[in-house]
Amino acid sequence: MAPSNDTHFKNFTPYTPKKGEEYMSDEQLAHFKAILQNWRSELMQEVDRTVSHMKDEAANFPDPADRATQEEEFSLELRTRDRERKLIRKIDQTIERIDQDDYGFCDACGVEIGIKRLEARPTAELCIDCKTLAEIKEKQERG
Repeated sequence: MAPSNDTHFKNFTPYTPKKGEEYMSDEQLAHFKAILQNWRSELMQEVDRTVSHMKDEAANFPDPADRATQEEEFSLELRTRDRERKLIRKIDQTIERIDQDDYGFCDACGVEIGIKRLEARPTAELCIDCKTLAEIKEKQERG
C-alpha cells in the first residue's frame, strides 16, 4: 500500500518572500498553484495505479478465505481512493480560488493565513486561530 498522500505535496522548495513583497503576490500564487497541481497529479497517478492493480489482481478464488481477503484488500483501497477523490475535489476548488484571486486569507476573519501554514496545508481556508476555535467548538459539540 502507498504511503499517506498527505505528504506528497511536500516535494517543493519553500517560498522565501522578497523584502517588502506583497502577501499573495503573483509569484506566491504561482508557487501555491504549482504545489496544488503537482499534488493533484500525484493523487491521480495513485488512482490510476489502483485501477490497474485491481484489474490485474481480480481473481475468482475458489477458497472463500482467499476471496474474502482479496475483497477486504480492495475495500481498503477503494476507501483510500474515495478520500483521495474528495481531496482532489478540494484541490480543484483551491486552484479555482487562486484563479479568482481569493486565496490565502481566512474565510472566517479575513486575516492572512500565512505562507508557512499554506505550505503545510495548501487547501487551508482558515487561519490557525480560527481553525483552533473551530476544533474546540467541534469537540464541545461532540461531548
